[in-house]
Amino acid sequence: MQKRKFLSPSEVRALLDAALDGPHPERNHCLIMMTWYHGLRASEALRLQLSDIDISGRTLFVRRLKNSFSTVQPVLPEESRALRAWLRVRKKWAEPDNDWLFISRAGRPLSRQQFGNILSRLCGKTELSLSVHPHMLRHACGYALADNGADTRLIQDYLGHRNIRHTVRYTASNAARFEGIWRGKRLQRRLQNRPKCQPPADCTRYSIRLIPPYCRGNDVTI
Repeated sequence: MQKRKFLSPSEVRALLDAALDGPHPERNHCLIMMTWYHGLRASEALRLQLSDIDISGRTLFVRRLKNSFSTVQPVLPEESRALRAWLRVRKKWAEPDNDWLFISRAGRPLSRQQFGNILSRLCGKTELSLSVHPHMLRHACGYALADNGADTRLIQDYLGHRNIRHTVRYTASNAARFEGIWRGKRLQRRLQNRPKCQPPADCTRYSIRLIPPYCRGNDVTI
């Protein structure tokens, strides 16, 4: 069985709640939230700089890696509150004047390994049965956007994909896009106007049911 490579919104929320009840709550809560909301790769999240953030304008410059598109994205109100809380704490840590957004108590930028360890510890505090790694938050963003009705092109731009084939995974598996497919007026008219199937005149000795594709319309017993 193939392992799931993304988290649901409720699973991300569980991690966010656990972060607030663990060590360095403001930093870890903000790190997970921003990685999820902006669909960041681990390296993109850890390379965020203070100069990338416009607090008053509530925008974030997302510097994409792997030749992806870099964009300016809005900072949501919940995210803005988490960010302000972390920045207040960050001022009290070592090397507060360096430009890295997410730092250790020693003032050094966090590493990918440290990010992974943070998620592993928080996962152990929740009821999640998955082995969580940072890239699952990026996938969680893509699937959440698709479930909210964002089209493929918009998700492509938001995640910075240069090739749309990397984006279609999110919308292709979204069940909501099939909602109402059998309730379309055009399809209903075609079904209603379909001619009824008449039984053959010389088959009265048999009792069978004609079903599609042999009889398109109402089922007929002869």
